[in-house]
Amino acid sequence: MQSAYAERFEREMGCTQAEWLGWLPAAIGVHPWQWSGDSVTIDLSPGSLRLDWRIGEPRVIALMRMPRLYVTFRFEGLQADQRLAFMKRFDLYMQRGGG
Repeated sequence: MQSAYAERFEREMGCTQAEWLGWLPAAIGVHPWQWSGDSVTIDLSPGSLRLDWRIGEPRVIALMRMPRLYVTFRFEGLQADQRLAFMKRFDLYMQRGGG
């Protein structure tokens, strides 16, 4: 988890679009959102977050193939502490691990 989040940044996610869309509602929580094509706009009153994504080539390591999704985060109208509060929950719900 980060201690601050810029108004705009990009992440590489190791998942398919279907997985991403399945996890998204829990990560967003109670905030209203609209999905259109390869983007989602989330109402974070007093501001908003727009997520745009594109499918990348899978990462190949030996015989393993990991899907890749490039996601751009664009916050509007939110202070640094508000971005941090939203992203704490978002990152927790998007976190995946193995062992």
